[in-house]
Amino acid sequence: MNLWFWVIVSCAAAYAIKLLGYLVPRRWMENERMTRIAGTVTIGLLASLTVVNAFGSGQALAFDARLGSLAAAAIALVLRAPFLVVVIVGAAAAAGLRLLGWG
Repeated sequence: MNLWFWVIVSCAAAYAIKLLGYLVPRRWMENERMTRIAGTVTIGLLASLTVVNAFGSGQALAFDARLGSLAAAAIALVLRAPFLVVVIVGAAAAAGLRLLGWG
């Protein structure tokens, strides 16, 4: 079977799962435990996506300007900077490190 078959099957599965979500009773979704689990899963997925994008390069690990950018953005977050400032600090750190030849 070719790749397009699996892409279409994956899309259909994702769509079916999303449709099944409408069949879940409302009282289940309003449960405090479900709300806490949904928030935790969301944070975990976002954290894993950040790590993969910061350190991944194909099938290997890459330590380049993205690492410095992530560190600078983390410091801005610790200092409670607004989100836009965090993004600008991270971008500026990456640009500066690439200008210096790292990454």
